[in-house]
Amino acid sequence: MKYRPVFGLLAILFAILQLAGCQQPNSHKKPSKDFDTLRVTYRLKWLFNASTAGDLWAKEKGLFKANRLLVQIKEGGAEQDAIEEIELGRAQFGVASADQVLRAVSRGADVLVLAQIFQINPLQWIYMKSRVDLEGLNKGQLKDALEKLTVGITYGGNDEAIFMALVKSLGLDPDRLHIYAITYDYAPFWRGQVDLWPCYKNTQGITLSEKMEAMGDKPGFLDPSCYGINFVANSLITSKRFAQEYPEVVETFTKCIIDGWKQAISPKNRSEMAGILSRYEKTLSKDTIVRQLEATADLITFHGQRPVGLIDKNAWDQTYRVMFQQGLLKRKVEVGRLFVK
Repeated sequence: MKYRPVFGLLAILFAILQLAGCQQPNSHKKPSKDFDTLRVTYRLKWLFNASTAGDLWAKEKGLFKANRLLVQIKEGGAEQDAIEEIELGRAQFGVASADQVLRAVSRGADVLVLAQIFQINPLQWIYMKSRVDLEGLNKGQLKDALEKLTVGITYGGNDEAIFMALVKSLGLDPDRLHIYAITYDYAPFWRGQVDLWPCYKNTQGITLSEKMEAMGDKPGFLDPSCYGINFVANSLITSKRFAQEYPEVVETFTKCIIDGWKQAISPKNRSEMAGILSRYEKTLSKDTIVRQLEATADLITFHGQRPVGLIDKNAWDQTYRVMFQQGLLKRKVEVGRLFVK
């Protein structure tokens, strides 16, 4: 009986220690302040492919380690949200498209954009030139052509927002268009039921192009940016809070990613980069991956005219306007406050 108060005191102390060790759901899992053992987690937007070449190069070629960073790169996917993981403290950095960033910020998320990976959105519409050819058309000619074609759209996807922005800019009546709600089944495209099919030009677009070429056909792409629709794709992000607490970490990590992309898409490194990717993309030939990297390089640098990582603020403003006008945001967003100073 005389030991009961001691055991009670120990039980209370143990409970306090347990509570102290618990993290709140929205707390940041901070990296070690010892820069020699700094560990961070980086959540990608999608699976490892040509659109993650710069990230993989930075990892495989030791750019992170050379800058005293220990980085865990995690693939993304439909069930993985980089912004949510940063908010929950499960990751310190991530990749997200502008529509994801703007939606999250309109709901109150804390997001800071560090660099813009794609200068041209890879989401475009592929077509077979034996059926239709939109190459070199001006706006008036494209308007006439689209009224006669069947266009594939993923309802609720950002391809819908992009295409509807193009439709509005051309002065088309959406009710006069022939829209086909697509799934993952490409059969309607191959059968000719759908003339224009949305795809990522630098990945799916290359494999679809190779299939067309094997059939004796030629691929073409409808690129909305050629008609003034600049909808921002993948960007490097963190949280403002993390950037304020660890500015040197953020600066170093951003530099590693940009340097990784510069080196990965360099013509002299393309074959080696393809070899690295082939370990992740086991179903693709090295030649296919090289073609994907060539297409990716054009999109990353705007055909060699822009530096890697440049944030196109005008394109961000346009993306915001399109989304707000289409009712895709819960409230207004101050776009200028999204970027690192």
